[in-house]
Amino acid sequence: MQPRVYVYTNQKAVSLQLKELLMLKMKKRGIAIVPQGQPFDYLITIGGDGTLLSAFHQYQSMLSTIQFIGIHTGHLGFYADWQSYELDELVDNLLAVDQKDPVSYPLLSIEVTQQDGTITKYLALNECSLRSNTGTMVSDVYVKNRFFETLRSDGLCVATPTGSTGLSKSLGGAVMHPRLDAIQLTEIASLNNRVYRSLGSPMIIPKDEWFRIEPSIRGKASMFTLMFDNVTLENYPVHAIRLQIADERIRFANIRHTHFWDRVEASFIGRNYQPEIKLNNQLK
Repeated sequence: MQPRVYVYTNQKAVSLQLKELLMLKMKKRGIAIVPQGQPFDYLITIGGDGTLLSAFHQYQSMLSTIQFIGIHTGHLGFYADWQSYELDELVDNLLAVDQKDPVSYPLLSIEVTQQDGTITKYLALNECSLRSNTGTMVSDVYVKNRFFETLRSDGLCVATPTGSTGLSKSLGGAVMHPRLDAIQLTEIASLNNRVYRSLGSPMIIPKDEWFRIEPSIRGKASMFTLMFDNVTLENYPVHAIRLQIADERIRFANIRHTHFWDRVEASFIGRNYQPEIKLNNQLK
């Protein structure tokens, strides 16, 4: 059975050009390219990590039935296994991809209780952060419903293993391998002195535990900024947030899946950096 493929791209000229070329090559090999709204097996994203995150949030209701494949045309493609000049190899391998089990990564479950009691749930691939709109955020931190500390900071971040290379890393968090079903909390500019104390270092907890964050409500005007992946929700009336490893996982096609530490090395050390390849000659 031939694979059914949906191609998702950003609107940059190089990505649209690459989409045209890829679809031409897939059609010649008999691969079914489906339009938006129809079921598919593989979701190919063309762009950078932001493009893949956008596709993840748009199609997260289909996570149990689809596999992702990323083609890199951005500045830093941590999730993309394929370069623009490897389309022929990608199409060849796509026809035999069912021979291998997909590679899956853990996701972050976000459950927000608003100040009026409304509960809203979200799913994140990378991380979730919470910041106050009115200065220092005072929040009680619970681990598996046990009070741990009162944190005074500009905010906090909770990341998945794959998200540990993003905002969490810039805050001094550890880089975690995605085979670990764990999440990590890092503080954002916390106050630590002889009056106010917090742990002051990253916290990593396993799948069967969770963080519950209860920010201090300073009157009815207390609003917060909630961010997860590339989504920003401003003026959010947060009462509490519960964060835990999700039951769902994202799956990547195991065609030529890049080892996690090779991704880290390429992204942050850069010895294997590949220059951008022009596509104009390939389209002729």
